Amino acid sequence: MTNLYTLYWNRFRSNRFALAGAFVVLSLFVFSFMAPFVTPYDPDAIDAYHVLLPPTGAHWFGTDELGRDVFTRVMYGARISLKVGFVAVGIAVLVGTVVGLVAGFYGGWIDTILMRFVDIMLCFPTFFLILAVIAMLEPSIWYIMIIIGLTGWMGVARLVRAEVLSLRERDFVLAARALGASDLRIIFRHIFPNAMSPVLVSATLGVAGAILTESALSFLGIGVQPPTPSWGNILTSGKDYIEFAWWLSLFPGLAILVTVLSYNLLGEGIRDALDPRLKR
Repeated sequence: MTNLYTLYWNRFRSNRFALAGAFVVLSLFVFSFMAPFVTPYDPDAIDAYHVLLPPTGAHWFGTDELGRDVFTRVMYGARISLKVGFVAVGIAVLVGTVVGLVAGFYGGWIDTILMRFVDIMLCFPTFFLILAVIAMLEPSIWYIMIIIGLTGWMGVARLVRAEVLSLRERDFVLAARALGASDLRIIFRHIFPNAMSPVLVSATLGVAGAILTESALSFLGIGVQPPTPSWGNILTSGKDYIEFAWWLSLFPGLAILVTVLSYNLLGEGIRDALDPRLKR
């Protein structure tokens, strides 16, 4: 097992883009949660004497229309984006993994019903479904995380099902059946650990998608509500001043771009490292 993990790590570290993505993701975690020690400003503190200042040594990303430090708000906004990404993807992975395991292991009419339900869910335009649900509820970060998670599990379910269909006919599963192991033991002790590779990759890529969705909802004004800083609502306030205060849109936009790109590079690197067909 140690040799296997060493092989995975050697494959991963040979991918420079994946290492760069991992470095950016790790740095984002560190800086966002250490924001009170990195910046001296309060993200919600209004300063009428320093309104719409361009980037300077005192305010690296400038200030907004209320005199708030944009760098500070971007750092605190990273916390919201990371929280939404991980909680939403956690819900999606949990639901998708359970559905995929059950459908792939039992097959037959159970598989047919579950996969037809997946097909029905895939027919709905996810973003507009999220908009419709949130429009009926009061905007809340918890509603956003739950709704993104409950509308993003279908891809995980398909990936897990495909893996289980292959694994359930393997010799180690047949041996477990012959020894009298229960279905639950076979699923969670023998099949589930071997089906984790696509789940891990899908989860990593899913965080990027959840961050984009949350930013879009906040930009439209139905996501995270001010004064709580979020990359999306910072962009919303910046669009009204884009002609002469370009920094209000540039820096949160770059934060979204770099973060999503880094998660995608990290996910691709994990996929290449775990894929046995890509042995070097």
